[in-house]
Amino acid sequence: MAAISLHKVVKRFGEVETIHGIDLDIKDGEFTVFVGPSGCGKSTLLRLIAGLEEITDGTISIGDVDVSHAEPGDRGVAMVFQSYALYPHMTVEENMGFGLKMADVEPSKIKKQVKHASDVLQLGPLLSRKPKELSGGQRQRVAIGRAIVRDPEVFLFDEPLSNLDAELRVEMRLQIANLHSHLGNTMVYVTHDQVEAMTLADRIVILRDGRVEQVGTPMDLYYKPGNKFVAGFIGSPKMNFIDAIATDIDGFQVSLTLPDGQNVSLNINVDTCKKGDKIKLGIRPEHIQLVSGESNALTLSFHADNVERLGNSTYLFGHYQNFDGFKVHIPSDQQVKRGDNMDLYIEEDNLHLFDEQGLSIRDYDSIVAIKEFCG
Repeated sequence: MAAISLHKVVKRFGEVETIHGIDLDIKDGEFTVFVGPSGCGKSTLLRLIAGLEEITDGTISIGDVDVSHAEPGDRGVAMVFQSYALYPHMTVEENMGFGLKMADVEPSKIKKQVKHASDVLQLGPLLSRKPKELSGGQRQRVAIGRAIVRDPEVFLFDEPLSNLDAELRVEMRLQIANLHSHLGNTMVYVTHDQVEAMTLADRIVILRDGRVEQVGTPMDLYYKPGNKFVAGFIGSPKMNFIDAIATDIDGFQVSLTLPDGQNVSLNINVDTCKKGDKIKLGIRPEHIQLVSGESNALTLSFHADNVERLGNSTYLFGHYQNFDGFKVHIPSDQQVKRGDNMDLYIEEDNLHLFDEQGLSIRDYDSIVAIKEFCG
């Protein structure tokens, strides 16, 4: 078993606390991605699991073993870094087997392990080459192969694709996804790229300022964000936020008045919302339509300041009322030009609500239940 459990983990550098009592359980065989803005503590947390940084307080367990103060080599983990860190004078085969050689593993076993890793990563034809003869993607595969030969229980990846260009990142994402499918090991992956997080993860851990904001599957975080930070972080372009005022509360229904004076009533999941509260209304750009659909759709008047055509889709940037930078994502066959005025339609099920503390107050479970009841 290679489940990972963090219990009230704290990390301080001198007087500065960077990780604030994190509790987290990662299941055996799960692909978990740590994601968040720069400085949120995701790489530090990974290094704590690896043993490359000493925890200040709390416990870390891998399987049923407390490894809080164990040496990195005794934790059953292998780490792949952003830098390939390959020895330039060694061949691919020598680079992949070097760690085992230093551990006095028998040459026949090293050769067997390298053969297995090279087969998994399709590196067989490259084993006699040196790093300077490899592309960036091939070098990263060698770095991953060096981890595979150690036969670890847990793989740790620290932004391994950030040095690659866009096309290679896509290719390597597929390689890593296939690797997890093939090996089935527990994998923990750090990235600042939400596309990597959404496409690779079984579960995503969103971090901010050394704290866990939300843990969930990619689709749970996308459709049911727990707070405004998560809602704004997941999704590209980012979610639009507009101000609204709670003008009436009836049980678990809130009536909101928008900046243009129109009213909308939505389900909420708390009974602490009060008349007069300031509410943030969240709208994802891709949930906006230019053609009216359902009769209960919210309608907003929009002015297009800029139009970006990407071939398969179009982005509109403009303003609604006094909210500049309002974003719309539409199919490319809808003809819109800069300076156009238009109505935007958003189905009420796709609206998100956040209170003054930034916490979600939308009753997502009721939306799902109503959809299931209506068939």
